[in-house]
Amino acid sequence: MGPSKNCAGPERDFAGSFGMPDKINPMPALASRDALSRLSEKFAQRADAHDRDGSFPFENVDDMRAAGLHLLPVPTAFGGAGASLLEVVRAIEVIGAGDASTALGLAMHLHVIGSLTEQNYWRDGAFEALCREVVASSALVNSVASEPELGSPSRGGMPKTSARDVAGGYVLNGRKSWVTFAPVLGYFLTTAEHDGRVSVFAVKGGSPGLTLVDNWRTALSLRASGSCDVELRDVFVPREWLVMDRVDWPMRRSGLPSAWPTLAFAATYLGIGHAAVRDLAKYCRERVPTALGKPIAELPHVQRNLGQMSMAVRAAQIALHDAARRWTDEPQTRAGMEPDLALVKHLCTNAAVAATDLALRTAGANGLERKLPLERLLRDARAGLMHPPQDEKAFEILGKAALASVSSSEK
Repeated sequence: MGPSKNCAGPERDFAGSFGMPDKINPMPALASRDALSRLSEKFAQRADAHDRDGSFPFENVDDMRAAGLHLLPVPTAFGGAGASLLEVVRAIEVIGAGDASTALGLAMHLHVIGSLTEQNYWRDGAFEALCREVVASSALVNSVASEPELGSPSRGGMPKTSARDVAGGYVLNGRKSWVTFAPVLGYFLTTAEHDGRVSVFAVKGGSPGLTLVDNWRTALSLRASGSCDVELRDVFVPREWLVMDRVDWPMRRSGLPSAWPTLAFAATYLGIGHAAVRDLAKYCRERVPTALGKPIAELPHVQRNLGQMSMAVRAAQIALHDAARRWTDEPQTRAGMEPDLALVKHLCTNAAVAATDLALRTAGANGLERKLPLERLLRDARAGLMHPPQDEKAFEILGKAALASVSSSEK
């Protein structure tokens, strides 16, 4: 497919700021659960149309900005809400029950800001400058690291995207993959090879030479997430927006596990599990076959299936909230939490996969039709298996932890 500035969305005026709203509401107050639920319901009503068309839900982004969700983890000193990881994952979980595509884009933005709030490894002043942009302009951000040749950056490797020094800054060339929420990003936090090392540049949306490639709308899952490719052709980046210079891969310096992205992804897909339980229960209460003469909700096997789904989702939710709470309230334990984070990611994504599969089985042939959201939920849940840590890596982490615990107890 050829390049497309809008990545399968309606035309918008990107003059000046890329993906920025005409009006913003920089209110830092935390959204109540009722307000989040109302947003989620609104997104659920729009989700089918965007999934069918592969179109981008600009109106969802407008609503989230108006509610101030993009400000949740931004430090209060910079004008944000200063939300904890627990507060953030709860918000993502609720939004995910409405539309996982929208929740994933929100999760990407929030985990980047939240991680940097706790572990600011950028050059002096760069993170504050970005936060000021988020508050003043409702800018959304995402890490842009995956490439067609490289695959997932979590596996390591040097990016093919390159940066070279020019007067006043740098020029970037390359192509990035799976850039979620690309149509509305204010800043693309782009990894590039620079002097033989990996550096990160905050590339402003709408920069000359930055092009979105419309290659996502027919994806199996999350068709409305705008996770298209991005081409950079001689894109100029001012010197002050080289935010992390000459660092080895991996780029974390603290040695702490990646709690913010791991739990943000887990919350996104757990939201799908909640939606599967909700939507199947609603269907079963309304479905009255003439041969039965009563709602199928009264059938024992339907109740058992819903109970099984609910149990898996609820158990994963308890684990998710507990891990986020401990990360927030017990910072002294963070260094040893990698096994727990891997466990939570596995439980949440696999609960969503199992719940959506059983929902479709319970609904029968009707579940295959688009008049019900179950087939979309099943497709969207599958994407959770691709986020790090993937299941085999999670098992490895947990296995090593088990071995280490035996070794330490024998000393």
